[in-house]
Amino acid sequence: MAIDVDTLEKLRTDTVDPPKVDLSWLNLDENGHPWGMRAKPGKRGLTLDEIEVGPVGEVPEQSDNRSIRVRGSVPRPDAPRVPGGYVAKADVYSENTRLLYEEAVQRQWSSATDIPWETIDALPDDIERAMCQLCTFLTEVEFIAGDTPAQWIPRLNSEHHEVKLFLLSQIMDEARHLDVFRKRAFANGGGLLSSLPQDGLRVIIEAKDFTEMSAIMHVAAEGFIQSMFRMGEYIGQNEAEKMIFRLCGQDESRHLGFGVLHLKYVMDNEPERREEIHHYLDKVESTLAPDPMDADAANFALFEALAILMGGGVKNFDKGLQLSMGVQRKRVNEYMHRLTVAGLGDRRERMNPLLRQFLDN
Repeated sequence: MAIDVDTLEKLRTDTVDPPKVDLSWLNLDENGHPWGMRAKPGKRGLTLDEIEVGPVGEVPEQSDNRSIRVRGSVPRPDAPRVPGGYVAKADVYSENTRLLYEEAVQRQWSSATDIPWETIDALPDDIERAMCQLCTFLTEVEFIAGDTPAQWIPRLNSEHHEVKLFLLSQIMDEARHLDVFRKRAFANGGGLLSSLPQDGLRVIIEAKDFTEMSAIMHVAAEGFIQSMFRMGEYIGQNEAEKMIFRLCGQDESRHLGFGVLHLKYVMDNEPERREEIHHYLDKVESTLAPDPMDADAANFALFEALAILMGGGVKNFDKGLQLSMGVQRKRVNEYMHRLTVAGLGDRRERMNPLLRQFLDN
């Protein structure tokens, strides 16, 4: 609504006492501010590595900052506290966090326009249903993979903002994965099929500690999913499916990279937590290796779908089953390699027997 002329004139002519001016924030030297520290773009642009220079780039090993003050700003005595929050760098940090965040924002893609959906043609019913079953499983997985990091962001100390930024990029990645697998399920006349047992997903979202969550989700669960994405070039029936698996695998590599180096940081700085982390891995491994004595057929729907896709149909189910066992061997050995890099090579002797049987000597 427009202001009438009389009101405007009154506002212009009325005298108002000016507020008291306090320019103390300009006294940078008194506040110890590193004024004049110029950030210069590098080969990849003005990345986090370029701006985190000098004192503001030093991530504190411990922080008493319980407010939302960002690292590098001047503390305010009357700042309200924010509930929760980790104070130790080792609780949440990974040395590759800045790099992974920058890669994430530079390599975003769209499920609507970057997937050649027009390359999907009619498929035999058994192949289409197997692909739809796989997409149903992956849609459920990506729901949890997006929900879980979102729970932890408010609990991260603002001094460790790089980790917050990375987790936000992961949530966007997982939203896109959930979106693209759901689209593939409906793109060729199939649809979503059987929901699979949720035990493994509950273990992820019910984690009570950040390192517990990261070990279970980033290193173990997403490691197994990454191995599945890598075989997408083999099981993809058309260029659209191959592109989906390729792009999702590209994103998943970042999540794995964070988790492995976070575990390594914990092992390097808090080695007394080794047994605690082994306990977390015990929990998740029991969900990654369905017991063959389990009578619930739903536990094996995913493996059967993969066998159909890898064998080229139900008629080649036995061949597909052998190939899928080879993939399982690859998944377990890659998982063991990641743990070794993180400093947990002793996991080889402690791994769930149903997984350990696939380990190479």
